Amino acid sequence: MPTARELRYEAVPPPTRRGLSRVEAAGYIGVSPTLFDRMVAYGSMPPPKRVCGRVIWDRKALDRAFEALPGGDDSAQAIGDDNEWNELLT
Repeated sequence: MPTARELRYEAVPPPTRRGLSRVEAAGYIGVSPTLFDRMVAYGSMPPPKRVCGRVIWDRKALDRAFEALPGGDDSAQAIGDDNEWNELLT
């Protein structure tokens, strides 16, 4: 049975449009909006575009930034106490 935290981030279908709101962009990469804000401030996620007063994230730019994150099958980097990503979680 999934925990409450797991249910909060349950899978959503991928977006069909290219421009995403802050909440949609965070959900797209699988993190909370607060953590997404930290990732944007830190530079690990791209800044938004401003279009006619709207703040939107380019889905393709999010894909590129997500692929550049450490970890996964393509990276041998271990997550440890000295990992730079730990500061994002605090």
